[in-house]
Amino acid sequence: MIAIVDYGVGNLFSLVSSLRALELEARVTREAAELRAADRIILPGVGAFGDARAKLDATGLVPVLREEAERKPLLGICLGMQLLFDRSSEYGDHPGLGLVPGEVTDLRADLEDPALKVPHMGWNSLHVVRDDPLFRYFRDGEYVYYVHSFYARNCKESTLAVSQYGNVAVTGVVRSGSVWGTQFHPEKSGDAGLRLLKAFGEL
Repeated sequence: MIAIVDYGVGNLFSLVSSLRALELEARVTREAAELRAADRIILPGVGAFGDARAKLDATGLVPVLREEAERKPLLGICLGMQLLFDRSSEYGDHPGLGLVPGEVTDLRADLEDPALKVPHMGWNSLHVVRDDPLFRYFRDGEYVYYVHSFYARNCKESTLAVSQYGNVAVTGVVRSGSVWGTQFHPEKSGDAGLRLLKAFGEL
């Protein structure tokens, strides 16, 4: 069973529908016992980092997530991936979960072409820089769907795949131990995204 963490940020319908289409049992929960009983955990998220971290703290699940991340596969998606890092500078300085070394920073600050829009929104090709079981069914260069204004930096050792946006190599997929993250939304990335979720369900 895959437990999807419900902490009040984002519509989880697309993610649940995608997992069920793959015949993967999925349960949306904010119960510590269900996270502990799950085979895998997904931490989704949309919105601002500080607000999401506060809501996650309010559930009391942060210690549970840290414990379970050492025992089973955990996948952060979009803002859920950003929360995995040490910190974020989005509207202040906010601590992350510290499960993946690195920091989250404003994409605008690193883009050299002012004509490029932020948020980075829409389809972009994903290039694998380090092979991983998560890419078991994925082909290098396939397109995935992004919606974000901040991105992860200083995380080269954990970076598995990137998408080029102007001069910036946007961190697309990371891994640290049994923790994975995707900056894009696999549940909104068509067949390619479904295949990534299928691979996660087999980890």
